[in-house]
Amino acid sequence: MPHHTGAILQKDGKTFAVVTRVPGGFITPEALEILAAVGRKYKVPIMKLTSGQRFMLIGIPEKDLAALYRDLGPLAEKETAPCVKYVQICLGTDVCKYGVQDSTGIGLELEKKYHQGAFPAKIKFGVSGCLRCCGESYTRDVGLIGTTKGWTVVFGGNSGRRPAMGILIAENLSKSDALDLIDRLLDYYREHATPKERTARFMERIGFERIKSDLLTLLPYIRLSEVR
Repeated sequence: MPHHTGAILQKDGKTFAVVTRVPGGFITPEALEILAAVGRKYKVPIMKLTSGQRFMLIGIPEKDLAALYRDLGPLAEKETAPCVKYVQICLGTDVCKYGVQDSTGIGLELEKKYHQGAFPAKIKFGVSGCLRCCGESYTRDVGLIGTTKGWTVVFGGNSGRRPAMGILIAENLSKSDALDLIDRLLDYYREHATPKERTARFMERIGFERIKSDLLTLLPYIRLSEVR
C-alpha cells in the first residue's frame, strides 16, 4: 500500500521506496545533483533506474520521508492514483539514425496532457519513433509507433502477470489524428471500464468489434476497410 506521501512500502514491512518523476526519462545535471545530494544526506541504500525511465530511491525509513520529499521537490511529485505512471519514450528523430517520427516531441505532449489525469486503473504509454519499438509500445496501455507513413496507434497492451500485446487500432495517422484517437480511446475507456480494470482486461472483456462499432466508425481519418 502506498504511504500518504506516495512512498511505497517495501518487502521488509518497515522501509519505503520513493519514485521520482522524470518526464520521458530526460534529466538535467542539476536534477542529478539533487538526487546525489539526497542519496548522501539520507544514506539511501539503493538508488535504481526503473523500467519506466524513472529513479527509485529504496530503503528509506518512514521518519525521513517528509524531509526527503521536501528536498527532492518536483522530482518527487506525488502521484494521484490511479493515473498515468509514465510515458516511456525512445530518442526518435532527435539523435537516433533509425528514427522516422518525433517520438520525444509527441511523448512529452502526452506526458503534459495526461499527467495526473484520473483513470479507472493505472496507465502506461510507450512511444517509439520507428518499427524497432524501443519504447515497448506494444506492451503498454497506449502505444505509438512511428513509420515513414505516419503514426500507428495500439491500445490495451500489458507486460504484467498476464502479458498482452496491444491491439492495432489504426495506422498511417498524422500527429494530430493520432493524438485525437488516443484522447477518444482514453475517454471511451474512462466511460466503460470498471474500477481497477487495466486496458488489457478491458479489451478482453468488451472486444475490439465493440470499439470499432462504438467509436472508430465515427472517425473520418480511419479507413474501416483497413481496420483489423
